[in-house]
Amino acid sequence: MGIIELILTGVGLSMDAFAVAVCKGLGMRRIQWGQAVVIALFFGGFQALMPLVGWAVGSMFSSYITAVDHWIAFGLLALIGAKMLWDAFHEEGSDARTCNRQCATCARRGTAACSDALVPLDFRELAMLAVATSIDALAVGITFAFLGVNIALAVVLIGVTTFALSLAGVVIGNQFGSRFEKPAAIAGGIVLILLGCKILCEHLAG
Repeated sequence: MGIIELILTGVGLSMDAFAVAVCKGLGMRRIQWGQAVVIALFFGGFQALMPLVGWAVGSMFSSYITAVDHWIAFGLLALIGAKMLWDAFHEEGSDARTCNRQCATCARRGTAACSDALVPLDFRELAMLAVATSIDALAVGITFAFLGVNIALAVVLIGVTTFALSLAGVVIGNQFGSRFEKPAAIAGGIVLILLGCKILCEHLAG
């Protein structure tokens, strides 16, 4: 996988984090840049950490399954992408989207508990959300081990991409609401499925 493929992987993986960041932006009367950066750091950091953990696990077994590693990579990426598409069209199945709807309702009603821009961040909640939205990256990290990907480059690109998109998500949520959430999730799922197909086709073509 080259730099472009790694960036696209980062974009696809970061869509759940983007959705939750939109949720956080909905709860701010005006942008609090300090909080926005902290939110983006949480999501970007965990999104970078999970592939590293997956790569470490996958590296232990890669020598035993090299004959089918491309099928495993395709299967994992396709399943992750399909899950993102399923969540996008079945919102009740996604914690991130449930959170987003609740915050949108609060913002429309002007509920102080949700729209007060001075409410401090709950770091434990942020950590839980960051873990929940980066689980898919753990599986992708396993495929990196099978494919011999430069893990340092992958971790940096995925982390930076998620940080940037999460920061943008807070701004978009604050300014425009949740209208971009579903299209972003659909795009992310399609990107991961196409990347899986590309990996499979390249290996089958020799």
